[in-house]
Amino acid sequence: MVELMRRLDRREFEVHVACVHRGGALEASALEGAASIARFPLVGFGRPSAVQQVLAFARWCRRIDAQVVHTCELYSNILGLPGAALAGVRVRVANRRELVTPVKSRAHLTAQRFAYKAAHLVVANSSAAASQLRLEGVPDAKIRVIPNGVDCQLFAAPPRVGPIRRIVTVANLRAEKGHDTLISAASLLFDRHHDLEICFVGDGPLRASLVRQVNLRGMRSRVRFLGERPDVPDQLAAADLFVLPSRTEACPNGVLEAMASGLPVVASRVGGIPELIESGSDGVLVPPDSPHELANAIESLIERPDFAAALGRAARAKAEERFAFERMIESFERLYRSALDDQAFSTEPGRELAAS
Repeated sequence: MVELMRRLDRREFEVHVACVHRGGALEASALEGAASIARFPLVGFGRPSAVQQVLAFARWCRRIDAQVVHTCELYSNILGLPGAALAGVRVRVANRRELVTPVKSRAHLTAQRFAYKAAHLVVANSSAAASQLRLEGVPDAKIRVIPNGVDCQLFAAPPRVGPIRRIVTVANLRAEKGHDTLISAASLLFDRHHDLEICFVGDGPLRASLVRQVNLRGMRSRVRFLGERPDVPDQLAAADLFVLPSRTEACPNGVLEAMASGLPVVASRVGGIPELIESGSDGVLVPPDSPHELANAIESLIERPDFAAALGRAARAKAEERFAFERMIESFERLYRSALDDQAFSTEPGRELAAS
């Protein structure tokens, strides 16, 4: 969403930013070229103050004469879509960037389903996410699919023709990302491949548990927990193989970034990942929760480094052709234009965009 706000054509769209909290790591980037920013603090949706914030958001939309409101994720969907509807905003666009994950409560998901009713369009970042929307009762006519984008220029794709020694995964340390499956697979690989190491980039609530698993298996020196890193492109450039053993995914940015880095990818065949990776052509897909199959897939690439390098080159080419940010931005700009021009929405002039 931040990259979308930064890259929209300012000759056509004036961007205003709405947020729940100020001071996050992406704030400076989000404000680049923005006409204004407004804060609508939320403590919880079960409190009266939440209704006050929805009403305040509606007043703000009227004040800036917003013509499009595009909400980013669950919290802004729940806050922004009803508020935009109250304000009579001409085009209301919601996002769906995930499937069902344990970190969202049933109450949250129910509230989001009601909020979708206030949207004209709901943009899913994969066909898998679109299918989840249909299961939740969103009509087909409302759903559009625009995949995530990646800045291919940010990620170096050095030639990779040597042995595979360093495996990296970039993901939050949460249950749905399947790090435990990779740890189990590593225990099958390390006895046969003595110079192999695995690096986990990212942090999260399962860090302590995953560290214990590694220590109990005696793999402390070969599995590294690097935490949150500002230098993800460098971490990927220094790796030989990217692995994402997730149990659920919509359109994982980690896989897109690995593809842009020219890395061979081994990932789970779940959710929207098969929409990014064609197994055997630009990566390898395996069933989730299967340490043996994951270990076999990794070993097959260790034993065929030339084939692994070819997969990485094909992945980079696909990222440039199909998933570059420029294509994502063009898709959203076309979406806004067509919605604003659609007589079914409104005939009022103007193109002001508020991103929540």
